[in-house]
Amino acid sequence: MTKLRTLLPRLCLLLLTGALLASCGGDPISAKEGAEKKIFLVNLATEARYLDLQRCNSVTEHHIMLSLYQGLVCENRNTDTDVEPGMAESWEASADKSVWTFRIRKDAKWSDGVPFTAHDFVWSWRRMLRKDLGAQYSEMLFMLNNGKELYDGKVKEEELGVRAVDEHMLEVTLVGPTPYFPLLACHTSWWPVPRHVIEKYGAICDVMNPWTDEDKLVGNGPFKMKKYLFRQYIQVERNPVYWDAANVKLDGVRFYSIESADVEERLFRRGQLHATYSTPLSKIPDYLKNHPDVARNYTNCASWYFRINTTRGALKDVRVRRALAFALDRSSIIDNVLRARQLPAGGMVPPMKGYTQVKEFSLNLPEARRLLAEAGFPDGKGFPEYNILISKNETARQLAEAVQAMWQKNLGISVGISQQDFTVYLTSQQNLDYDLSWAGWNADYYDPATFIDMWMTDGGNNNTGWSNKEFDQRLADARQCADAAKRLSILTEAEKILMREAPVLPVYFGSRTRLIHPAVKEWQVRLMDNRLWQFMDLQYPPPPSSMDAGLNRN
Repeated sequence: MTKLRTLLPRLCLLLLTGALLASCGGDPISAKEGAEKKIFLVNLATEARYLDLQRCNSVTEHHIMLSLYQGLVCENRNTDTDVEPGMAESWEASADKSVWTFRIRKDAKWSDGVPFTAHDFVWSWRRMLRKDLGAQYSEMLFMLNNGKELYDGKVKEEELGVRAVDEHMLEVTLVGPTPYFPLLACHTSWWPVPRHVIEKYGAICDVMNPWTDEDKLVGNGPFKMKKYLFRQYIQVERNPVYWDAANVKLDGVRFYSIESADVEERLFRRGQLHATYSTPLSKIPDYLKNHPDVARNYTNCASWYFRINTTRGALKDVRVRRALAFALDRSSIIDNVLRARQLPAGGMVPPMKGYTQVKEFSLNLPEARRLLAEAGFPDGKGFPEYNILISKNETARQLAEAVQAMWQKNLGISVGISQQDFTVYLTSQQNLDYDLSWAGWNADYYDPATFIDMWMTDGGNNNTGWSNKEFDQRLADARQCADAAKRLSILTEAEKILMREAPVLPVYFGSRTRLIHPAVKEWQVRLMDNRLWQFMDLQYPPPPSSMDAGLNRN
C-alpha cells in the first residue's frame, strides 16, 4: 500500500501534465515555436475572474490588463520609480503638485479604430467611482478632489476633480499636493475603459454586460484580445493601431492558468513555457545551484500575511490576534519551508527607500502565551475551532501546514485548513466567509501607502471587518500632506496602529523564483514584478541553455 500511495500522486501528475500538453488550448505550441512566431507563453497560475478593467483586483488580471490597456503614463522600462509617456505624451503640475495637466496623444485610438480623447478618462473615472460598479480599487480614486464624496453620493459627477479642457487636454485636481501622482497613475484603477463599447452592449455597471466577451472587448494597449479558452488560456495579439505599434516586438502573448507549480515546472522542462509563475519549493535550491541561467530569484515589493476575520468569536479580541502573531517563527518558515531568500516581516511594509520600517512582531512565546491566557484560553484550553483559508496552491498548503504545527506546539491550539479554487477563495474573503486566510499583496506603485491604505474602513481590499477611526484619519492626513518626509512619518504612525490592532499578521516579504526560457529577451527584475509586454522580445533560435535537452525540443 505504501508504494501505491507514492505512485498515485505521480500518476495523477503525469495524467494532468499530459492533458495540459494535449490541450494547451486545442492549439498547442512549444516554446521554441513560440519564439519563432514571436508569441510569448507565460503561466499566471490562476484564472482571471474579470476582464472588466475596473473590476479587476488580482495579480493575474493585472498582468493581462497590462497587455490590453494603457493609462496616462506607464512604468519606465528600466526603473520602478520613474514613468514613461503612455496615452499622455507630456504633462505638467502646479507649483504645489495638486493640479496636473496631461496632453493626450492626437494619434491615440481604441483597438477598434475609434479615436481616443481626454473625455475617455473623465467618463472612466466617474464610472470607477460609482458604488454600484463594486470596484474594489475605487478608493484609489479618492485622491481626486471630491472622489470620496462622489462615491458616497454627496456630489454630482461634474464636481469630480477631472475635466477635459478639450479633446486632447486633461486637467486633474487632487485633494492635496501629490508629487508622486504619475506613479499612482500607472495603476490599472486609473486607466480608461471604452464608453462606446460598454454602452453599446448594456448598462454601464451591469456585471452581465457582455462587452468583455472575446469578440467584443476593445482596449487601447499594445495588444488586443484574440482568443479566450476558459481554464486554458487567454491569447492577445499585436494591436496595429496602438500609438507605438512600430516598436512592439512580440506578435502575441498567451496567458495560461495552470494552478499547480509542479505541473508548470514539468511543462517548462518539456519546452512548453517561456516563463513560469513560480517554482516548486522542493526544487528551488537545485535550480538555483545547477540551472542559474534559467532560474531567476529576485526580491519583489510584496508582503505575505494572514488576514483575520475580526467579526468572529475569539478573533474579535486583539489579544488573541497578537498572540497568534507572536507565536509565528518567521525565520523557520523561510529557512525550512520557503527556502527562496525571503525576509521575515514584522510589519506590513517591506523595505522602501525613505520609509522607517515598523517591526512590531517577531517570535515571542512568553508574550504570546500571556496574551492568550489573558484572553481566557490558557495553554489553548477552550480555544474555538478555526480554519485557515487558502487557494489551491502547493506553497500555500505547505506554509499553512507549517503554521498549523507552530500554533499547536507554541500555543496549544488546533486550526484546520480549508482549500478553495482561487475565484471562490477571493469571494469568500470579500464576503467575510472565513476565519483566517493566507494572502499576499504586491505593490501597486512604489510607495508605502500601497500597503497601508487598503486597510481603511470599508476599503475594497480590506476584507477583515476591521475599522479604526484614528487609522482612517492618519490616511486622510497623509493624502493632504505636502511635506514628503512628514507624509512618510504619518504613514508610519498609521502602520503602527494597524499592527497594534493586528487585523493582519505579517509573515514575510516577497521573493519570487521564476523559470525563464533562454529565448526570452528583456525580462527584467522589477520590484513590482509587472511585465511590460510592449518592451519584451523572443530570440530565435534560442541561445544555448543548461537544459537544452528539454527546453528547445520541437
